[in-house]
Amino acid sequence: MSSKTAVADDIDVIIDRLREAVRRRFGATADIDNIDVATVGGINRTVLFDHVDGASRRRLVLRQETYTTEFSPFLPPAKQWPLLEVCVRHGVPVPAPIFALDEVDQLGRGYVVAFVAGETLPKKLLTDAAFAPARALFPSQAAEALARLHAIAPAEVTLLDDVPDSIDALGAQREAYEIYGQPHPVLEYAFRYLEQSQPTAAPKVFIHGDFRTGNMLVDPNLGLTALLDWECSRLSAPEDELGWFCSRCWRFGVMDKEAGGFCTRAEFIAAYESAGGRKIDLDALRWWEIFAHLRWALYNIMQFWGHMNGRRAPAFALFGRNTAYIEYDLMMAITGRYH
Repeated sequence: MSSKTAVADDIDVIIDRLREAVRRRFGATADIDNIDVATVGGINRTVLFDHVDGASRRRLVLRQETYTTEFSPFLPPAKQWPLLEVCVRHGVPVPAPIFALDEVDQLGRGYVVAFVAGETLPKKLLTDAAFAPARALFPSQAAEALARLHAIAPAEVTLLDDVPDSIDALGAQREAYEIYGQPHPVLEYAFRYLEQSQPTAAPKVFIHGDFRTGNMLVDPNLGLTALLDWECSRLSAPEDELGWFCSRCWRFGVMDKEAGGFCTRAEFIAAYESAGGRKIDLDALRWWEIFAHLRWALYNIMQFWGHMNGRRAPAFALFGRNTAYIEYDLMMAITGRYH
């Protein structure tokens, strides 16, 4: 089993190829400048640039997949791209899609979207005085965005039908756990607990799948401006979405505000239901919060597995150490000592 880098790491080569990709779409007079490589994360590179054509200028963003494995749990860009188009049609706040990469571009897998202003750093969003107005607005805005997203008919996103997490979320985690080949007694216990206490099946909805503090853009005064990072999208229960957001993983030290550090769990549920979201089953929500810790532990194991199988990086190695902390949170969640 091996992992691989999908595209060249030479930023000059990437910029040259991006310029040609823009010219193929918008004509020979098009150019790019004001280039900023914002992140080179675990699976994506984000490149900000201006598309310039005469006196016209607009800010765009390249999202370029940089790391793949044959066992990746993430949606390929070719599946993310249509989801953005669906979201735009239904008024879900996302960066507007501009064009998808193809083989001729020689940039691997990815797409270009419109730039949206805002901050993503969780500590700044949750503690900086400048973001106090945004923190007041965020719970109702986020609840409305999720309610709008979850109201989209699954028939509009049939490309998610065959995603393993859409079919059997817990089974997909078990399969990933077996692939990584790292025995973890705590995770074995969590699998058994979740298998024996699964909530009653309910109609599934289109969920973002990684809705959390850090995966959205927030303006200091306007609040939520866009939802980012759609590689975990799937069909599931609304409680799956809210359970992930309310898990301890994403509170960044603001532990008394379970909903991403912004507000309490009860406040966010009330806002979601008031915005038209389905009534939340509190027992199912607790199950999905426990599941969220299991999923996050497995994502960390996945990164460490990538480190050990060809994608050598200090950050990936540290994810392996992080797993132990998540296991502790997982056990506390199961016993009910963490809420």
